[in-house]
Amino acid sequence: MKATFMYGAGDVRVETVPDPVIRESTDAIVRVTRACICGSDLHPFRSRPSGADATPMGHEFLGVVEDIGTAVTSLTRGDFVIAPFAYQDNSCVFCREGVQTSCIHGGWYGSNGVGGGQAEAVRVPLADGSLVKVPGRVDEALYPALLTLSDVYLTGHHAARMGRVEAGKTVTVIGDGAVGLSAVLAARRLGAERIILMGRHPSRTDLGVEFGATDVVAERGEDGIARVMELTGGEGSHVVLEAVGHLPAYEQAYGIVRPGGVISRVGVPQYEDAPIGFGSLFGKNVTLTGGPAPVRGYVDDALIEVLEGRLDPGPVFDLSVGIDDVPAGYRAMDDRTALKVLVTF
Repeated sequence: MKATFMYGAGDVRVETVPDPVIRESTDAIVRVTRACICGSDLHPFRSRPSGADATPMGHEFLGVVEDIGTAVTSLTRGDFVIAPFAYQDNSCVFCREGVQTSCIHGGWYGSNGVGGGQAEAVRVPLADGSLVKVPGRVDEALYPALLTLSDVYLTGHHAARMGRVEAGKTVTVIGDGAVGLSAVLAARRLGAERIILMGRHPSRTDLGVEFGATDVVAERGEDGIARVMELTGGEGSHVVLEAVGHLPAYEQAYGIVRPGGVISRVGVPQYEDAPIGFGSLFGKNVTLTGGPAPVRGYVDDALIEVLEGRLDPGPVFDLSVGIDDVPAGYRAMDDRTALKVLVTF
């Protein structure tokens, strides 16, 4: 089969490797029908040192169950499934508390002997807890929306939920990538009164307006902070959803959040040290929250909404490639000629 590997910054290759096989009785083999490239994949694409071992890439995919281990009870061969971006047993103490990304027995695709999702087939550990069966016959037109439930839309939803978005609140979303736009859509669905999108790429912010943004701020840094403060009458934003992961975005977040407000971060942080003292968070009684989205805890409800036509985050995909052209998909996202790349099989 063909699978995607990263060897270093800018060095993504599609290689032929053996098909995955059942290793544990709780495994399933999924033949992938759709996958995609994540914004978080661009961090190593830009910075990974060369010369390291190749890393299997991808963590968002849909597919058909091809084989199951003897202990798998909730799935059968031929089931069409969504794979949340982390695998988990969905039964340990942390899973039961709604933090499936901290599952005691779980892990991440592309590590610890588990392949990546940008491949023709994937061995999924803990299949009963990790895979979500889509009921009935699935219209291919729904594939993009269903694929967003493996990560990107539900990461935006997680940002909004952790930020306590609700009716009457002003929400500012930092970042016009696919996660930021998903956060806009999620904030609107949770009832936000005003949604300010901070982004500077018109093709993306236009989609953000379709998703529910009421204002767009193209300025960055201090100018961006000043513009949001102007829009909010000097009060700042009740909720700030940070979907970038770089320190300047965090600095913007604490610059525009209002006293008593919430900053919710879901952009994978590319830093460890950041201000949390009096001038940033403490003095304004600001809550800092967020983290990796426990997609498995959200996906069942969102799946129903997609199947019933009440939710469609699928427009975040604006370029489709086959498996052989995945490296070109990375380049397109890196140079921002594509928002999010869909991989078809």
